[in-house]
Amino acid sequence: MIYKNLRGVMQKQSPPSLLTNQAQMNKSISSYVGAVATLNRWSGYLARAMILAAIVICFGNAVSRKAFDLSSNAYLEIQWYLFGGAFLFAAADTLRANAHVRIDVLAGKLSLKHRLTIDLIGFTVFLLPFCILMTYFSWPMFTDSFYRHELSADAGGLLRWPVKLCIPVGFFLLGLQATAEILKTVVQLKQLEPCNSGARHD
Repeated sequence: MIYKNLRGVMQKQSPPSLLTNQAQMNKSISSYVGAVATLNRWSGYLARAMILAAIVICFGNAVSRKAFDLSSNAYLEIQWYLFGGAFLFAAADTLRANAHVRIDVLAGKLSLKHRLTIDLIGFTVFLLPFCILMTYFSWPMFTDSFYRHELSADAGGLLRWPVKLCIPVGFFLLGLQATAEILKTVVQLKQLEPCNSGARHD
């Protein structure tokens, strides 16, 4: 399992009681990171399914409109519902897979410790607070739309609350992945400490 290495952090040169506490903490971190990764991996699968569904609906709508002169605003709206949901659900899985955009020109010139420190600051100061704010402020927007049974203003349009639900859920999943990335980064930084301290003693 890719998270097993998290359990061995700071096991050398530690008192037995401290070693036990560290092992328990590392096991808890590993379990949490693994659970979040599994959840967001499935959110990535959902995003792929949404993209596929949008393509099929787009194709079917084009064929029905050209061949049978049949169309509806619902077919158009469901496409951007699916695309918006796919974008939001894919964000957390992209972060999990470390496939998000980085400024490689700068990162490639930095040491591993500096890159991890920059990641930690970015996750803690920017990404996680942003996800919390977006989840907090978008949830009332969803509940208001749900209880009012808000409909599209266009003829034949769809209910609005399903697409509005994607916003808080998507940012909540991204926030969960941000916490997992913070924990992994802290563990990786701690793994570098024995090496650095050993180098100083030499």
